[in-house]
Amino acid sequence: MAAENGDGKAVVAETAIIGNYVEMEKEDGIQKDTIKTTISNLFWHGGSVYDAWFSCASNQVAQVLLTLPYSFSQLGILSGVMFQLFYGLLGSWTAYLISILYIEYRTRKARDKVDFRNHVIQWFEVLDGLLGKHWRNVGLAFNCTFLLFGSVIQLIACASNIYYINDNLDKRTWTYIFGACCATTVFIPSFHNYRIWSFLGLLMTTYTSWYLTIASLVHGQVEGVKHSGPTKVVLYFTGATNILYTFGGHAVTVEIMHAMWKPQKFKAIYLLATLYVLTLTLPSATAVYWAFGDMLLNHSNAFALLPRSPLRDMAVILMLIHQACPQLFITFGFACTPLYFVWEKAIGMHECKSLCKRAAVRLPVVIPIWFLAIIFPFFGPINSTVGSLLVSFTVYIIPALAHLFTFRSATARENAVEQPPKFFGGWVGAFVIDVFVVGWVLVVGFGFGGWASTVNFVRQIDTFGLFTKCYQCPPPPTAPLAHPFNNATAPAPSHAFGLNQTHNSHLHH
Repeated sequence: MAAENGDGKAVVAETAIIGNYVEMEKEDGIQKDTIKTTISNLFWHGGSVYDAWFSCASNQVAQVLLTLPYSFSQLGILSGVMFQLFYGLLGSWTAYLISILYIEYRTRKARDKVDFRNHVIQWFEVLDGLLGKHWRNVGLAFNCTFLLFGSVIQLIACASNIYYINDNLDKRTWTYIFGACCATTVFIPSFHNYRIWSFLGLLMTTYTSWYLTIASLVHGQVEGVKHSGPTKVVLYFTGATNILYTFGGHAVTVEIMHAMWKPQKFKAIYLLATLYVLTLTLPSATAVYWAFGDMLLNHSNAFALLPRSPLRDMAVILMLIHQACPQLFITFGFACTPLYFVWEKAIGMHECKSLCKRAAVRLPVVIPIWFLAIIFPFFGPINSTVGSLLVSFTVYIIPALAHLFTFRSATARENAVEQPPKFFGGWVGAFVIDVFVVGWVLVVGFGFGGWASTVNFVRQIDTFGLFTKCYQCPPPPTAPLAHPFNNATAPAPSHAFGLNQTHNSHLHH
């Protein structure tokens, strides 16, 4: 295909790494400009730079938006803001490294005339092609485990959110219901088909973010509000690892790039998406923490403290749609689709052209996600645990090390498809940043963060138990006791749970 252009090496490189979807769409000749085709291209077939940006931004900020005020109560406002900015930059750098390694892998395979039609390249395959099977195995283990628990967190978040609209059912029952809803993501073929969903998803989280900000400012500070964070080392590093998790959503970078028509244009997309995400996370987390202060230590979901209103219910509904609505397949699908690909490849069904057959074989992937969400319903603490133990390696340490080892030789650096930007200091500057990322995340993210988040997670298990029906739900009102000598009843129980909860404050001591 590239040889026919005759325009030199530049054209060869570009055509070699253009996604397989362009080839698939054009191999049968020019498509007829029908209404069906136009609608399909508008809502379904996406592969542009804008589609990739919407996918990155929509996937990066979802349910975690609701836990960032909780992290601010653990960190304090100054550390909370600084960690968001710092991990946003760190995440953008490692996403850039992943994109560089993908381009390198794709170009090398193109030189060997490897055809990727009907095959979605994934991160572990990039590691395999560049560094060998041991890197592949490590990358596959961390990536799959992270995406598995990422999907679990989305399911837990759905149950936690819907409870604040309808508390007639406990959170575990809502988990059963939304587990069935999430199973419908098996019908989404690939990231190429998320065009309208990514766009809508980002609109929904944008609304929710600004609702949290404005509602908190209008509500004002609760009486006697305190902002005492940070107070304990365990809480401090637990909050920090939740932010590490927040900006570690680029585990699906390779799949998003592979869905692009020109993946070589991805390089700055994640950074631009992060900058937009910061305009959502910083104001909302700051405003909610300002209004409710230390009360957030016992409420990992920001919706729990805001008074019920039509605007709040709308925000809850939009977050539910963004996470798992059976008609919109957004965030849960982003986390689970790469797992579908891995499972399809393992059983030899990945290149099957029947959507129904592929959907049927994908269903077993949803079952362990459903089960784990019922066992560990600890929305908030589980984010930090996943962030420290899995995200730290999956999207920070392994990409930085892979970049170092792939281009460790002078020959590899000289023949690299993409050279590091000069304003970073070329190869020396890039390698220095890589070493810093590995050192920082290994010590602070995995080391201190892993210790703190694990301690906090175990305390949740000791306090609430596994399979708990309703994590952090208000206690049921006790029935009034009649006086033995008259018919007078005791005063009604207080409804100030949302304003003065103390029953599980010992978790943070």
